[in-house]
Amino acid sequence: MTNTPWWRGAVIYQIYPRSFLDTDGDGVGDLPGIIQRLDYVAGLGVDAIWVAPFFKSPMADFGYDIADSCDVDPLFGTLADFDRLLREAHARGLKVMIDQVLSHTSDEHAWFKESKQSRDNARADWYVWADANEDGTPPNNWLSIFGGGAWQWEPRRGQYYLHNFLASQPDLNFHNPDVRAAVLDNLRFWLDRGVDGFRLDSINFCFHDALLRDNPAKPKAMRTGRGFSADNPYAFQYHFHNNTQPENLAFLQDLRALMDRYPGIATLGEISSEDSLATMAEYTSGHRLHMGYSFELLTNDFSAAHIRDTVRALEAKMTEGWPCWAISNHDVERVLSRWGRGSASAAMANQLTAMVCSLRGSVCVYQGEELGLTEAQLPYESLRDPYGIAFWPEFKGRDGCRTPMPWSDDEHAGFSSAVPWLPVPPEHRALNAAKQQADPASALNGYRRFMHWRRGLPALRHGSIRFLDTPEPVLAFVRELGEERVLAAFNLGAEAAECELPPIGGLQSLQGHGLASGTLDGGRLRLPAHGSLFARVV
Repeated sequence: MTNTPWWRGAVIYQIYPRSFLDTDGDGVGDLPGIIQRLDYVAGLGVDAIWVAPFFKSPMADFGYDIADSCDVDPLFGTLADFDRLLREAHARGLKVMIDQVLSHTSDEHAWFKESKQSRDNARADWYVWADANEDGTPPNNWLSIFGGGAWQWEPRRGQYYLHNFLASQPDLNFHNPDVRAAVLDNLRFWLDRGVDGFRLDSINFCFHDALLRDNPAKPKAMRTGRGFSADNPYAFQYHFHNNTQPENLAFLQDLRALMDRYPGIATLGEISSEDSLATMAEYTSGHRLHMGYSFELLTNDFSAAHIRDTVRALEAKMTEGWPCWAISNHDVERVLSRWGRGSASAAMANQLTAMVCSLRGSVCVYQGEELGLTEAQLPYESLRDPYGIAFWPEFKGRDGCRTPMPWSDDEHAGFSSAVPWLPVPPEHRALNAAKQQADPASALNGYRRFMHWRRGLPALRHGSIRFLDTPEPVLAFVRELGEERVLAAFNLGAEAAECELPPIGGLQSLQGHGLASGTLDGGRLRLPAHGSLFARVV
């Protein structure tokens, strides 16, 4: 496997800088805080870090509204801090991927400030502008994910501009070649500094339908959203025209051509479309993105059938590309609350990590998963997320998964010497990293054991996958690479389970992964609650 790119089968640890570690006492995490905890991250046994936005921003969407893509916001530090982060991470064998938000900017960006002044300035066509209808209404029925219409009136130009997210996040006009060139220049800036790859936020939102056609209505029974609540009006439409346009494919090829000039670079696209699995397959074929991930395993469905059917469907469609899986991130309820349904435990936390890290593909794991953190339940007055504030109380937003990392039992859980930007809940403080470090049975030490054990099984990192037909709540599959075949089986239920495995050959149980382990009696599989079994197929 010496010629295999580093990112194939890699475990990528997502760091949300605001909530990782604060070193300057302002209650917000920063780049020096990440540097200070790199030994901790390297000790987890992961391959890379993905750092969420740290660029200059008014922080209306906490960094995903970028005012300057080529500089660090003073809240997080300096460019020199970032360069040191790269050096220190590389010295520990960690690759560094950074977020890039290509489809839109902040309304404080210099490009937008110029574009909105008139219809004939140098950047007049850099954003999506449209005239009002005769009655003054917006040009079509497109909606913003964050609620309400996707068009905002700008009196200086006497036109509307498009925003698929907040009104302070205007969409760039990718039909303009100058925009595409400028965006690629921004990526080149970070490539020249030595980053190892990019996580591309909402990458299917770059282009819009040039004819501005209305989106069709979606039947009520079909209004289930990934990454947004079903009562959000956004779920009332099929989003055929405001994203995922065919012109994006050529741009992705141009983007890949730039990446190929820098050896060892990886691109990971976040994709949320009407058929995200099909879009993932399309975006990772034909020399486009290296990897794609979507929200299919970030839903509330924790059945073996859902996981099996999702991966099978992607395997059937993705004949060229490489998948990436995630069960938690900074945008959704933490997986132990979403799937735990009141039975969250260290054993379940370790099993979920093992399950997602045993699927074919790379994996993004979110900070705090290794500690077994659940979703923080915050009162309305503590909310900072505009999405949650707008949809409270039916949807509480994303603050509950973004609370600070608990490092110790000190005040503010060792995250900061000041009051943090979001409160640390007592149940998180009780799960702090220092306490778990000293407990061999903790979720943290279980996480480390599994990650280091996984590295010794190439089939789990690079092999093919074949699912076995097993009854709920058992999920079982075989990973195969060359002569190595490994059975992975998981009881996703809170009670013991057993089933008969279909004939696949002789089985020798594998030890050392540190999980609550099942047993084999011939072809009979017995698993404890949240139990797992790995076996070599001989």
